[in-house]
Amino acid sequence: MLGYTGTLLFKNGKLSDVLGELQGLVKGYEGNQGDGAEGGNGGNGEKDGLVTLHYPMLTKTNYGTWAIKMRVYMLAQGIWDAVEPRTSNTLVESKKDNMALTAIYQGIPEDLLMVLAEKKTAKEAWDALKTMYVGADRVKVARIQTLKAKFKALCMTETKSVDDFTTKVTNTVSTLCTLGDKVDESQVVKKLLRAVSYKFVQIASTLEQFGDLDDMSVEEVIERLKAYEEQMKSRGENDEWKLLITHKEWSETNKKK
Repeated sequence: MLGYTGTLLFKNGKLSDVLGELQGLVKGYEGNQGDGAEGGNGGNGEKDGLVTLHYPMLTKTNYGTWAIKMRVYMLAQGIWDAVEPRTSNTLVESKKDNMALTAIYQGIPEDLLMVLAEKKTAKEAWDALKTMYVGADRVKVARIQTLKAKFKALCMTETKSVDDFTTKVTNTVSTLCTLGDKVDESQVVKKLLRAVSYKFVQIASTLEQFGDLDDMSVEEVIERLKAYEEQMKSRGENDEWKLLITHKEWSETNKKK
């Protein structure tokens, strides 16, 4: 099974809108390329196959998603090779390198401008940002260990919604992927099902019993958990959950005696 990187980044949690946005970007770029070849612009206001890009702004907490979007945007412009050459011997055109460097500058806040001022190429600037936000190798290893421990300890509390819980899980996995540590999708599926709160035990057990966790996608699990949550809301909590609460209260009362 492939690593979870692709699935997570394009289909889950706060990143769920990225795929549609980037697909639209690439389609618009390709469409404009074709229109430019025919001497027209298809009535979309663009000229000569150019696409106006609004680069995401880097913050202290969004480096992972920022790097993903910047990469795809620069791929659409045909300038990503300046940041990540295909081979160590690849020669980068000066114009392409300047365009990539400009793209990076447009996506960073003013307080980082002086940090990158001495970087002469797009690759140097990109690597500097990566080191700042991801860390050097030793720091990266330590962060990966910390995040793995956090992932293992994640547990859904009774007051949290499915969205709250799954966002924590997917964000942790996303950060691990950014650090270069792949997490198999089956691991995330099992985590989601085995760390739910009491009121989701029934649906989680059903999915484990009748589904193949190795083939089940994270999106499918989240969708089923959210559907179950909505059903409980519409019914004002199911009878089984009320029974569990009653039993828990009864047990705690007996302990006090």
